[in-house]
Amino acid sequence: MLKFNAKIKENYTGLFLFLFIIPVVINFIGCFSYSFTGASVPAHLKSIAIPTAEDRSGSGQPGLSEMLTNSLTQKFIDDNTLQVTEKNKANAILNCSIISLSDAPTIITGNEQVQTRRITVSVQAVYKDLVKRKTIFEKTFSEYGDYPSGGSMSSRNDAIQNAIDKISDDILLDVVSGW
Repeated sequence: MLKFNAKIKENYTGLFLFLFIIPVVINFIGCFSYSFTGASVPAHLKSIAIPTAEDRSGSGQPGLSEMLTNSLTQKFIDDNTLQVTEKNKANAILNCSIISLSDAPTIITGNEQVQTRRITVSVQAVYKDLVKRKTIFEKTFSEYGDYPSGGSMSSRNDAIQNAIDKISDDILLDVVSGW
């Protein structure tokens, strides 16, 4: 009887190892080999030019085009899928135009007082493959940032920067994985 119990214990140990430990190890190893960005950028595209964005919003917000250009450039540098370079050295180009910036109330209290305002920024982006001389996409991206009503100009500028950061993330994602 003792031999029989030892044999059963040995079989259960092997079964436990096979059913639980090995799949966990395989799953763990698989996590390190997966990437969300860069997987679908064609091999001939190694670099991108990001000229200064054009501000066609008519908002009068100072430094808006520089905010967008700097945010986009930094996102692409951090992502490292495409090297940011000058137009004459680039395989691709990303031209952006800020087409609108609106500021509207979003939360109004019971006594009709504006509590929160929302900045919405819209950007038209044109992404071109300079090697194959074709437009990859032409899209409009819109995002927002909220700030307290009656807040300082600093909080309004933070809301604008928040919207621009979100748009930059969206554009980067479309460029590196929208194929």
